Amino acid sequence: MRSRGWDASMKVQKKVELEFAAIRGQYAKIRSIASHTKARHLWQQEAAVRERIKALQRMRTHAPHGYDRVYADYAALLEELSRRILDSYNEQRGTSFRFEEVVKGHFKAYLSSGVLSVLMASHIPHLLSDAFNRCLPANPKDEYPAARAVRRHIVLHLGETNTGKTYQAIRRLIQRGEGVYLAPLRVLALENFESMNVVGARCSLLTGEEEICVDGARLISCTVEKLNLERRYPVAVIDEVQMLKDSQRGAAWVRALLGLNCPEIHVCGALNAREQLIRMVEDCGDTYEFHEYTRAVPLSVEGRPVDLAKVRAGDALIAFSKKRVIALAGYLEGRGIPAAVIYGDLPPEVRRMQYSAFLSGEKRVLVSTDAIGMGVNLPIRRIVFTELAKFDGEEVRMLTSQEVKQIAGRAGRLGIYDVGYVAAAFEAQAFLEAQLDAEDAPIEQAVVGPSEALLSIGILPLREKLALWSTREEALPHYRKMDVRDQLLVLDRIAPYRLPEKVQWQLIMLPFDVHSEERMSQFLNYVEARFIRREKALLKPVMEQQDLSYLEGYYQAVNLYYAFSRAFSLPFDEAWVYEVRRDVSHRINRQLNKTRTLIRKAPST
Repeated sequence: MRSRGWDASMKVQKKVELEFAAIRGQYAKIRSIASHTKARHLWQQEAAVRERIKALQRMRTHAPHGYDRVYADYAALLEELSRRILDSYNEQRGTSFRFEEVVKGHFKAYLSSGVLSVLMASHIPHLLSDAFNRCLPANPKDEYPAARAVRRHIVLHLGETNTGKTYQAIRRLIQRGEGVYLAPLRVLALENFESMNVVGARCSLLTGEEEICVDGARLISCTVEKLNLERRYPVAVIDEVQMLKDSQRGAAWVRALLGLNCPEIHVCGALNAREQLIRMVEDCGDTYEFHEYTRAVPLSVEGRPVDLAKVRAGDALIAFSKKRVIALAGYLEGRGIPAAVIYGDLPPEVRRMQYSAFLSGEKRVLVSTDAIGMGVNLPIRRIVFTELAKFDGEEVRMLTSQEVKQIAGRAGRLGIYDVGYVAAAFEAQAFLEAQLDAEDAPIEQAVVGPSEALLSIGILPLREKLALWSTREEALPHYRKMDVRDQLLVLDRIAPYRLPEKVQWQLIMLPFDVHSEERMSQFLNYVEARFIRREKALLKPVMEQQDLSYLEGYYQAVNLYYAFSRAFSLPFDEAWVYEVRRDVSHRINRQLNKTRTLIRKAPST
């Protein structure tokens, strides 16, 4: 009879072999993409290769057949990409740094952050390291002395999706009548701004895209990045706190939790954040209480694959790309099944229009990306997965248990659908049941961002200081550095303008898609207009086309016009901004309502 230990070992070995096979299969594609990518755009490929090498290192003790060859191939590819990146850097700056000298003795940091980050770090004088130690505290909590001076009590509302966590926290906020709600998304900040005002609790709205001040309001609903830490709040609510592990945005949640000058803080999110939150709270010397939330509406996984041509009212189909979502909606519309559409690039106003069409029954079915997992609660009868793998910015991978739960948890609504159903367009019952039953891996690290204290350190440019900061290991194991690739990219693009560091800092904090050539070009035009030509106001973006992708981009162009003008106190036409956003949102909504004219072909499953 086999022992449990032997079974567990075999499961681990099987998991390693599957992961190894995936990594081995991805090599040729990554190498091909890299070979056709210009050196200055190789950062993402370098990062992808580094992540796979780290994954291979983790499976070394269970090394499958062919492991050494695959590891050697990835190591050689990483060196090739890094040499190209370094050669490009040298060519642009007239330097002659050698790859071997840069990475010698710094392989761990190189594998963690890439060749350019290590380049900056390995050539920093010792005195700069001393300056970092003086200016940047070893413990992130010590960056917020005002918060440390307050006796804070943290109420943890943690549990499953769609269980009333945020509702209970906001009830307390309304009861107190003064405080702040911190949302993960603009659409949620807007929803709670409206819901509080509807019940007579006067509330203002603050996001990166708008500011609505309500007379007499002592409540604020804002996106987490817009939190003003200089203000004292009697009560605060931090929503979707599990986001503190996110490499790009997690630092905003950590800043809020550590820095809020507030005696009563309600924290809402997934249960797997519990231990990490307790570590942070206890480290701050705060007291806490914990409330676990479970579903009143059970979830049931259907055994048979769903025929997409026979979906029913209240169904929500899940896909993981805009193209796939529109294809599905077009397919359904072509068969007389009106479908609302939700995906990440949609403006909040359009999301609300689509939500409303679904709520009213005008659209019987919803087709969405995983954006639905962190959105407005809707009466959804059944979640239907049309795929189980997603591209996470670096690679295509299977959904985690937490992701499946976050999405599937949207099914069911007490008093409307007393059972929430979960299904797929193919045979996936075993996978879905296993992920729903699995215990989520606990969050072990929260992400911290760079401090403005970097500006007080001289000698090196901000670009190099930020890169050095990103390579320094955190003193406490439950924290890690945020991914600053986007900020470094912006600093690279504005380097020719030789701007003051304070201005550079403000520029890297502006919210826009730095990987969009159109938005980057607009951003650089604004930089030149404001700081080179000294123009007193920015030119408004001009709408030139009417297709869906262009309209979505134009909406973002208007947002950048707004954000840049606000950040640098430039006069701008705020009424025009709001009017154009409404107009563009209606145009996008009309386009989405004609999806069957875009695609009629049945989507493959």
